[in-house]
Amino acid sequence: MLAGQHIFVVGLGKSGIATARFLKNKGAMVTVSDSGSEAQLADAAALMRKIGVNVRFGAHHLDSFEKADMIVLSPGVPHTIEPIIRAKTKGIPVIGETELAYRFISEPIVAVTGTNGKTTVTTLIGEMLKASGFKVFVGGNIGNPLIAYADSGEKADRIVLEISSFQLDTIERFRADAAVLLNITEDHLDRYPDFRAYGYSKARIFENQTPNDVAVLNAGDSFICELSKSIGSQKLFYNPLSENASDMIEKIDFSCVKLPGKHNMENVSAACLAARAVGGKTEAIQRVLSDFKGLPHRIEFVAEINGVKYFDDSKGTNIDAVIRALECFQQPVILILGGRGKGSDFGLLSNSVRSHVKAILAIGETKEDIIAALDKDCRHGAKAVLTMEDAVSEAHSIAEPGDVVLLSPACASFDMFKSYAHRGQVFCEAVKRLI
Repeated sequence: MLAGQHIFVVGLGKSGIATARFLKNKGAMVTVSDSGSEAQLADAAALMRKIGVNVRFGAHHLDSFEKADMIVLSPGVPHTIEPIIRAKTKGIPVIGETELAYRFISEPIVAVTGTNGKTTVTTLIGEMLKASGFKVFVGGNIGNPLIAYADSGEKADRIVLEISSFQLDTIERFRADAAVLLNITEDHLDRYPDFRAYGYSKARIFENQTPNDVAVLNAGDSFICELSKSIGSQKLFYNPLSENASDMIEKIDFSCVKLPGKHNMENVSAACLAARAVGGKTEAIQRVLSDFKGLPHRIEFVAEINGVKYFDDSKGTNIDAVIRALECFQQPVILILGGRGKGSDFGLLSNSVRSHVKAILAIGETKEDIIAALDKDCRHGAKAVLTMEDAVSEAHSIAEPGDVVLLSPACASFDMFKSYAHRGQVFCEAVKRLI
């Protein structure tokens, strides 16, 4: 199928490297391109050349796009760039890493998408299925790319994937036996023309499902309810639970859940339904719910200092995530907000800030936009600071016993940090130095 074909892989990140290795193992002639410099990607370039992959850097090389038998896009590369559009007009197949991997996989798949909660729900489903006795691969947009599993020669009983809208943009045949859509709120408007276009990309998770497959859907999300009318698989609604969904999880006790916030009860409901849909056992699901304490950088308690509690929600990279985090607290919040913007309107935070926030400390490229949008909405106003350490120090000086200091940025991290995890680590280290 792939042997002897000229295949062009765009993007030299984790999935691009794994894709190139897979293709090379299948006998393809592979070129990888990245808009970054060779100096920035020296280690990846050396690895690729070692296994016989041609590597190109810098500006897009149209000849590589137009001479390929197939193009495989990494998720970080928009499928709307001009070289991709030109390649498509010439009839050159353009797919993503997830689609490529799917063509070599026959195991049952659970796929999870949505604006917020994907990683928590994906992790929960994986743990529930493992506790039920299945051998499970968990990956996709978290952990290992699906193509790495396809290349491993291993066989799982179930595959559980977190899948982003960027990955769904480049599917053709990909089909999940159980597909979960958690929520759709404003995000990634730097990549999509508007909210509805972003939502339609999320809904592609259902487009290849059959009547024998299952769609797990948030009944509390009006846009998802609108989209659900065109879904042809079996629909299980939660928030509130539909009758058929209630029957599936009627013996599960949710009172043991340790995760904070109403949104996490929704996440747990979705995870239980998806796990049950592919054979998860009630007693195993219950055990996981009782033990699960949440994931790092998701409203994670860091420390209490002089009666002030510090929480790390660095994974809160959009407006809705911040609103959900603020709803978890009754205490006055000092909010650390900002980073690299994604086209969102910070004014959408006004009501939540007025209800919950005592002061805002704005960081990163968006700090002036945040101050302009939200300064009037909190008692102590919004103040720009230069570094995360400055933000934590300033929060410490403002905070009074009973307050909460919350990092929940509503932005990407790449202006100041390597990742949201790195941003959270820097925050936690700064808090611990206060002790």
